[in-house]
Amino acid sequence: MRDVVDDIKEAFLTGVSYMLPFVVAGGILVALGFLLGGYDIPNTVEPGRNFASTIFWIGKIGLGTFMVPILGAYVAFSIADKPGICVGMFGGWLATDPWGMGYSSGFIGALIAGIIAGYLVNALKKIPLPNAVRSLLPTLIIPVIGCAGICLLMHYVIGGPLGALTSALTTMLNNLGTGNLVLLGIVQGCMLAFDMGGPCNKVAYAFALACMETGNYAPMAANFVACCAPPLAMAFAMLVAPKKFTKEDRTGIAGCFAGALCMITEFAIPYAAKNLKYIPCFMVGSAVGSVMSYLWGITIRAPHGGVFVVFAMNKVIPFFICLIVAGAVSAALIVLVSKTKTEEELAAE
Repeated sequence: MRDVVDDIKEAFLTGVSYMLPFVVAGGILVALGFLLGGYDIPNTVEPGRNFASTIFWIGKIGLGTFMVPILGAYVAFSIADKPGICVGMFGGWLATDPWGMGYSSGFIGALIAGIIAGYLVNALKKIPLPNAVRSLLPTLIIPVIGCAGICLLMHYVIGGPLGALTSALTTMLNNLGTGNLVLLGIVQGCMLAFDMGGPCNKVAYAFALACMETGNYAPMAANFVACCAPPLAMAFAMLVAPKKFTKEDRTGIAGCFAGALCMITEFAIPYAAKNLKYIPCFMVGSAVGSVMSYLWGITIRAPHGGVFVVFAMNKVIPFFICLIVAGAVSAALIVLVSKTKTEEELAAE
């Protein structure tokens, strides 16, 4: 049982990793389309009729067409290797409700479809066949039976319940009160800053992506703040208290600022690796920033890009205030837990 749970966790992380380039490319192009043509461009301009519309609909290829099926495909790939890709993609595509049957389950549906597809393919691999026809297993038997099986299962059995679950979760998130938003911000901020690009970070980011797919852009804004804050905090701390950091550490100040601007949390990892006390400091600052973002009602219609997608933010100045406060809170805690370096330690660098 434990092996199955580990396989599913690994499959989820693999699926998200392979999906991210499609999401980032598509999301930023959609945001550029909004910048050039306004937020009404999907409704007021036919696809491809002008440059802004073309850019927008190219972006929708990544966000609307590929994102969910790719997640299903590579979740299945993680479990069943290459034969799982086709079957998982078919299942992920059904999760988008392509026939308008009312069971769109999006991100959640693709994840479940990918897991089922992976184990289905593994079961099909074990079909006893004569050696003369065994070569047909990966090229004919698995694709045909697997794709038909997962699609029939999604359409007739689990598509409806998954669609209802997704709809219920969307309604719940859209109707969260202030107290629940604070709790959500704390949990999301802590997860994003805990392992900075690791499994917890990816789960929280996947949550923001799933919300974004349903039209709720507030979790993505909180995601931006929480991910940009740790490297910003390190830069602030080294500038404010240089004697608590070695010369080698301080050479990374510019890199930390760059990481904060580009939403690359990993710039803070080398510092956390040297002093594990910095991790809770990052978590507190990111949690504060996420909560502020939710309470301020900030939304971002791009899935990545850091401060360079300001055009996709509904409240630019409040966003930067949240980010600076988050970085300052973490920086203050980092300075507090860091010991002042001796002259010998500083001279040795």
